[in-house]
Amino acid sequence: MVRTLPAALAAMLLALPAAAQQNQQWFVPGQQGQQQGQRPAQQGPRPAQAPAQRPAPTPPPLAPGQPPPAAVIGIVDVPEIQRVSTAFTQVRELIEARRARLNEDLQREQARWREEQQRLANDRATLSPEQLRVRERDLQDRITDAQRTLRDRAASIEQLAQGALREIEQALGIVIRQVASSRGVNLVLPRPLVIFNEPPFDLTEEVAAQLNRMIPNVNLPAEGAADAPAAAQQQPQRPAQGQQRPAQGQQRRN
Repeated sequence: MVRTLPAALAAMLLALPAAAQQNQQWFVPGQQGQQQGQRPAQQGPRPAQAPAQRPAPTPPPLAPGQPPPAAVIGIVDVPEIQRVSTAFTQVRELIEARRARLNEDLQREQARWREEQQRLANDRATLSPEQLRVRERDLQDRITDAQRTLRDRAASIEQLAQGALREIEQALGIVIRQVASSRGVNLVLPRPLVIFNEPPFDLTEEVAAQLNRMIPNVNLPAEGAADAPAAAQQQPQRPAQGQQRPAQGQQRRN
């Protein structure tokens, strides 16, 4: 299990830019907003975002033979927006720092396990079969517990990264709608799909500026905060046990 853990962790710790470019959806102003076009609940009401809260009703379907409205196209470069986004940069740096600390802890644990295994091999000749079994079982239990803790930390980091990216993407969807509506754009395309376009079609700079104003950063919980509730639940049990012991002593004296 010790040798397979780094591969499992590496598979879980995906790069943020790749994850951020998944599940991208592009918005057509004037249609019913999807979940990414709605305001995140954590952001709270802001007057500047009021238009995003009141999407126009979905237009009725076109009658048979009726042509669709003329397309007014805008272009958005999402990777460039991510590059200049202060929130995205903050999340990337914090997640990378936590991954680095996790990797350092993994390396230290592996070194400790090797030392323990070598010490056990050196003492093998002086131990009885029962003592040897106890030492081996104790070492294996400690390795298993440490591996579980490292896997939980890796999963927590990945979950935190995905949650932060979703929050940024939701804000980006709102901003794209606002900018497109302000320019009368009814169709937004990602830049990789466009071979050539004139500068007036490009909404990237304005979207990036408004995104930084709307969500300059993301509030990430402190590292290890996810374990606090479990520890807090265990602490109240100790006084209860201590209160039972005097009661038992009083029954004996009576």
